[in-house]
Amino acid sequence: MSAARSYLFVPADRPERIAKALGSGADAVIVDLEDAVAPDAKDTARTQLQAWLAGADARPVVVRVNAADTAWFAADLALCTHALVAAVMLPKAERMADVQRVAALGRPVLPLVETAAGIDQLRAVAAVPGVQRLVFGSVDFQLDLGIDGEGEELLFFRSQIVLASRLAQLQPPVDGVSVAIDDAAQLQHDSDRARRLGFGAKLCIHPRQVAAVNAAFTPHRAGRAMGAPGAADGGNLGGRGRGTGRQDDRQARDPACAGHPGARRRLTKTPPTETTA
Repeated sequence: MSAARSYLFVPADRPERIAKALGSGADAVIVDLEDAVAPDAKDTARTQLQAWLAGADARPVVVRVNAADTAWFAADLALCTHALVAAVMLPKAERMADVQRVAALGRPVLPLVETAAGIDQLRAVAAVPGVQRLVFGSVDFQLDLGIDGEGEELLFFRSQIVLASRLAQLQPPVDGVSVAIDDAAQLQHDSDRARRLGFGAKLCIHPRQVAAVNAAFTPHRAGRAMGAPGAADGGNLGGRGRGTGRQDDRQARDPACAGHPGARRRLTKTPPTETTA
């Protein structure tokens, strides 16, 4: 199975929406303990997610934990030892030590680069064993740097993320969200731009975005991702490893994908996902 093309957020405190998100066609679902959950609901959301993971219909999901400098981080990591947590997304990824702490769980790590410090430490973060691919938190990044604009204003930083990913032999990185949920043309523009720059996937905040994102990053349309041979016929760019098209231990199937074989039992801040629409 090739790397995920789409990652759909769903709030952890709305567990009834997880099943719909899993049925949306997204390659991976991110159950969000961070931005989508109010501070006074964090502990309850974690308990709700734990109960869902123990249920009969649970399937592998990515979990976005709270940042390493928060009071909720340690408890979030403890939850992520569950067998059905396929990968962990770490927000505000700025320090190797924080990424290493997540990687110690034995789950693929998706560092979310969304601050100036994160960009400054890109190479170090990307080099941590266990990192699967980098993710650009473009909305919070604009807020952190006071940037007004999503296009050429972020071109340099997007290119740096693609370059760091390639040098570290990671899967192609994941672009940030498009906040205009009902603007199909804007979503297409954003997805095509990210693909041309070398990204291999995109974050989604609504199920209606998934089909267009999947189409934009499907290899037969997108061509060779990161210049990797074999990308046009599946692009098995698992974990680390050069894009040779071979499936070895470092190019394993992406366990975060919603269709993974173990699926049955194994701006302002980003707005909460509306998976009921």
